[in-house]
Amino acid sequence: MARVIDQLWEYIAVAVGILVILGGVLLGFLRGRGGRAKDLPTAPPRDREVLPGVGDDATPPRDAPKRPIQDTAGVDTLPPTAEPDLLPQPEPTPTLERPETPAGRLTRLRARLARSNTALGKGLLALLSRGGLDEQAWEDVEDTLLASDLGVEATTELVESLRSKVKVEGTTDEATVRAWLREDLLTLVDPSMDRSIASSRTEGRPAVVLVVGVNGTGKTTTVGKLARVFVAEDKDVVLGAADTFRAAAADQLETWGGRVGVPTVRSDRDGADPAAVAFDAVKAAAEMEADVVLIDTAGRLHNKVGLMDELGKVKRVIEKQSPIDEVLLVLDATTGQNGLRQAEVFGEAVNVTGIVLTKLDGTAKGGIVVSVQRKLGVPVKLVGLGEGPDDLAPFDPEAFVDALID
Repeated sequence: MARVIDQLWEYIAVAVGILVILGGVLLGFLRGRGGRAKDLPTAPPRDREVLPGVGDDATPPRDAPKRPIQDTAGVDTLPPTAEPDLLPQPEPTPTLERPETPAGRLTRLRARLARSNTALGKGLLALLSRGGLDEQAWEDVEDTLLASDLGVEATTELVESLRSKVKVEGTTDEATVRAWLREDLLTLVDPSMDRSIASSRTEGRPAVVLVVGVNGTGKTTTVGKLARVFVAEDKDVVLGAADTFRAAAADQLETWGGRVGVPTVRSDRDGADPAAVAFDAVKAAAEMEADVVLIDTAGRLHNKVGLMDELGKVKRVIEKQSPIDEVLLVLDATTGQNGLRQAEVFGEAVNVTGIVLTKLDGTAKGGIVVSVQRKLGVPVKLVGLGEGPDDLAPFDPEAFVDALID
């Protein structure tokens, strides 16, 4: 009986061993197939810190630099991948020129005329003061005066006056003759004429100045220089580019104005109606409350009837909006008798109120000042002395005569 019990315990021990072995095999199988054993947490080693991760990417450690908090409402928070477009830099403000004052120009006027008009001044004085004035000498005096474009009528008057004084006084002393010549020339130039130029507001509107002339007299340049004269007198000026036939005229005028901060009213296309541009310029000047508006017109030959009629149209269109205060005729001082004919035709077309003589320096034909005034009955108001931007000066009769005989 005891033997049977011993054998039974042996069988139980063998069965338990077999179960243990089978359990170990089954546990290894479950670990390999992703069973519950895989979900069991594994304690980390205690000698190092383990960072939680998502997949194969780990988050940065706590001591890593932190990005600042930003308002990301409606904004992509990812860093930009390209440089942002730079804002265009504003163009630097151009430095405006400050034109020379008229007083300084008159000083240069005298100096330049004294160097240039030797035939009318110094040459004439030399003839009169040499003594022994016979008929041949007086003929030489007449020839000198006529060559200076003084005109036949004015020459006759001047010679008769001088001959009378020489006969009565019986002297040809240079100082005495110089005084006589100055007196007679000044009488011919006529300082009593009003040589002021309209440049101030009248009855709540800007003064309107229309500038006319033939081709090649420097008309557009004269308008630009006249704007500088007014700016030097602290006037608010507007320019009107009504010369729409010459492609570069408006650009040229705009450049002149830009140098002294004066706006230019112009058309966007070549060949536009000059009367319409002139009208717009006067209107703009009124809206800007300017002191004066200068209207540049196309150069035209005085013997072309159609062009002169068109100039008359420009004048009429402007007058529908504002009276014209000044019509300045630009003449080349070297043109002589042809210039007088131009003056006459323009005077009939647009009622010229004043003359601008360009290229007066470097010529001995200063007598045109007298002859053109007599032809039109209007004064020379401005003279051009050279190529510089401030070489346009108000005409001063006494300074002019003194320059001739000094």
